[in-house]
Amino acid sequence: MSQSRVLPRQRQHLHFDALIRQARQRFECIPDSRRQPDFSLPDTLMAGLALFSLKDPSLLAFCRRAVDHNLRSVFGLHAIPSDTQFRQILDDVEPDHVRPVFTDLFRQVQRGKVLEDYVYLEGCYLVALDGVEYFCSRKVHCRQCMIRKHNNGEVSYYHQMLGAAIVHPDFHEVIPLAPEPIQRQDGHKKNDCERNGARRWLERFREDHPYLDIIVIEDALSSNAPHIRDLKKARCHFILGVKPGDHAHLFEQVRQREQAGKAGVLEVVDTDTRITRRYVFVHGVSINEANQEVLVNFLRYEEINAQGEGKVWTWVTDLTLTKGNVERVARAGRARWKIENETFNTLKNQGYHFEHNYGHGEKNLCVVMALLMMLAFAIDQVQQKTNDLFRQAWQKTGPKCALWEKMRNLFASFEVASMREIYEALAFGYERPRLRPLVEQALAASAEAANTS
Repeated sequence: MSQSRVLPRQRQHLHFDALIRQARQRFECIPDSRRQPDFSLPDTLMAGLALFSLKDPSLLAFCRRAVDHNLRSVFGLHAIPSDTQFRQILDDVEPDHVRPVFTDLFRQVQRGKVLEDYVYLEGCYLVALDGVEYFCSRKVHCRQCMIRKHNNGEVSYYHQMLGAAIVHPDFHEVIPLAPEPIQRQDGHKKNDCERNGARRWLERFREDHPYLDIIVIEDALSSNAPHIRDLKKARCHFILGVKPGDHAHLFEQVRQREQAGKAGVLEVVDTDTRITRRYVFVHGVSINEANQEVLVNFLRYEEINAQGEGKVWTWVTDLTLTKGNVERVARAGRARWKIENETFNTLKNQGYHFEHNYGHGEKNLCVVMALLMMLAFAIDQVQQKTNDLFRQAWQKTGPKCALWEKMRNLFASFEVASMREIYEALAFGYERPRLRPLVEQALAASAEAANTS
C-alpha cells in the first residue's frame, strides 16, 4: 500500500497551508495609502495572523523570531517590522478591509461541503450570536473605546465584539463568521451597545450571504421588539431565550393559555435514566405589552429527574411549533451555549490569549488584532473539523495548550516547508538530531571581525 493511502486525510482547499495562502491573497487586495513603506501591508497582516496561529504569548516574542525560513515558507513573509512598527502599521488598517477574509474562508468551507452536516432544522443553519468583552483598562484607551464609570469615580475603557458562529448540537466545532466590533462610533459621544452591533451584523451578514437560511439563537437580552423586527427584516428565523422576570406580560399570556387548555404539550419519559422531558408550547403571543403587534411562539422545556428535581428553559421563536419538532427546537435553543463554551472560553483558556493586550493603538489596532485572532481561531476550527492529520497530532499531544506549545517548539527548532510537516511530526514522531553548538564558527567570525577592524 502506498504512503498516500496510509497518511491521514487533508482536504485539498481546507488544510491550513491552503487557507493561509488564501488569506494572503485577500490581504494583497487591501489598499495601502503609505508611500514607499519599509514593510508591506500584506506582510504585516500575515505576521499578525502568524502570531495568533502560533499562539505566541506576546508580540515582542514573535518579532524576535526575525524572518526565518519557516515564516517565509509557511506564512509567505518576506520581512517583519519591529513590534512598534507593527502596531503603527495595523493601527491605520480599516477593520472592514479584514472582514472579507472570513467570507473567503466560509466559501471554502461551503465548497468543501462541510456545512452540509450543520444543516439542522427546516433546511437552516444555527447561528449563535453573543457579545464579549476582550479589552479593559483604566489607563490605556483610544478614541473608539467605550467608557465605564465606577461608583468610586474611576473610569474603565473597554472594547467588545459581537461574536457569531455556525453551531450544531452534535458537534464541538463551530464555524466562526465575521464578528462585529462594539465600540464608540465615529462622531458619537455615547457608548455603542450590543443591540446596535447586532443590527449592523445582520445588515452585513445579508450583504455577504444573501441566500443563506439561518436560525439565530441568542440569550434573553435579545428578546425585545426592536431586535425581533431587525431579525425579520434580515430574513432570519430566531430562537431567543426569555425569562419570567424580564417578560412578565409574555409569561402571563402563556399562563392563561395553559389554564384554558390551549397550549400544546409533549411529555417524553426516558426509561433508562428515568428523566421526564416535558415541552409546553403556544402560538401567537405578544413579546411585551408595549409591542402587541410583535407576535412570537413560546416554548418551555422542563427536565425532571427521578427525585422530582428539575430544570426549566424557555424561548420565543418565529418557527411553527409542533409535537414533532419541539425537541429539536429546544436542542437548538440550548446550543446557544456553544458561542460561550466552544468559542469564547476556548479563546480565553486554550492558548489564544484572548484577553491579552498585544497592542491598543489610537485608532484601529485593538479591533484589527481581535479580528486576526478570530481568523486564526476559525482556521483552527476548520482543521479540527476536516483535517484527520491535525486531529491525530492533537490526539498524540493531549490538551490544546500542549498541542500549540509543541507546534511552536517545532516551528522554532526545525526548518519546515509547511504546517503539514509539523502535523506529521506530531502525529508520527520525528528524528531528534544531536545539538551541535557552532562555537568554532562563532569564534572564527569574531576573530575575522577583530582583524578587519
